[in-house]
Amino acid sequence: MLYMQRALEVSVQAIGLSNPNPPVGAVLVRDDEIIAEGFTGAPGSPHAEASAISKAGGLANGSSLYVTLEPCSHFGRTAPCVQTIISAGIKRVHASLVDPDPRVNGSGIEILRESGVEVVVGEMSEKAQKTMEPHVKLMKTGLPLVTVKFATSLDGKIATVSGKSQWITGEKARGVAHSMRSVSDSVMVGIGTVLADNPRLTARNNQSLDARQPIRIIVDSNSRTPTDSAMFSEAGQTLIATLKTAEEADWPINVSNLRIREDVGRVDLIDLLEHLGEIPVSSVLVEGGSRLVGSLFDLHLVDKVAAFIAPVIIGGDESPSAVGGKGAFIMEEISRLSNVSVENIGEDLLITGDVKY
Repeated sequence: MLYMQRALEVSVQAIGLSNPNPPVGAVLVRDDEIIAEGFTGAPGSPHAEASAISKAGGLANGSSLYVTLEPCSHFGRTAPCVQTIISAGIKRVHASLVDPDPRVNGSGIEILRESGVEVVVGEMSEKAQKTMEPHVKLMKTGLPLVTVKFATSLDGKIATVSGKSQWITGEKARGVAHSMRSVSDSVMVGIGTVLADNPRLTARNNQSLDARQPIRIIVDSNSRTPTDSAMFSEAGQTLIATLKTAEEADWPINVSNLRIREDVGRVDLIDLLEHLGEIPVSSVLVEGGSRLVGSLFDLHLVDKVAAFIAPVIIGGDESPSAVGGKGAFIMEEISRLSNVSVENIGEDLLITGDVKY
């Protein structure tokens, strides 16, 4: 238990870095001591198991490996981890989760056992699944994990009646929001947010020039995103989802246009998420506006909520709320949160939870 716990702690370093690979952590143990650790790095770099084995060198022979996900058995950007494990002479592998990736899905465990390696599966699997939730959902459904994040006043407003929204929450809450961006594969907003706020949609908690930025996704049915938008001068990639019939726009070279099928005159959000899953994008952080968020809830596409609530009152019948769309007609249709946590962030509250429909 102690060693798998450490592997889980190490795996956190891969979150937001390893995509399209899952964030895996590994530790090698010999004579009841950890001799090496590793986590899956950026695409093309060694997986967690290979990283730990490389650090251990000859000491890996006869050791035990604790890894948060079943070692891969297929060739991708790197060689299969099972072959690296076998060649290193590792005698026992503790894998927390069976990898739901259809290219693996038990075959890695089978190959190891056939090669004489003892394999133990399931240790701390619930915690491992939580860490790799986006990967698990993508592999099982083909869709990314969708988290809706918003900041509201105490009375549920996201802007004043004039549309001003900067800033409802305090600086600490905004810092946490940037950290959320940094560990998500992508950040999504609707065209209304782009036109109103001209956002950069970057993770600004890491200012280094080579800092990884999430993919920016704009839901813009009719190609209205301005060609001089602030986000276009930022590092990273921008995807603009338009209707297949929308006019071509003269966007910069680092902008990709996803042509999506129509749903009552707008981008079909299910089709969009399917496209993202194929890229693959395993996690989407949705930051508004209320129409986009409401549509995602109406279609039961939201998996998680992160709601920052500030101790202020905005008021106004015409002030927008966080979630638009059709909404629930009767109480039996409301969306409830489970696994709820509440945290003080400066003067603000952060409420998170999983969505139950």
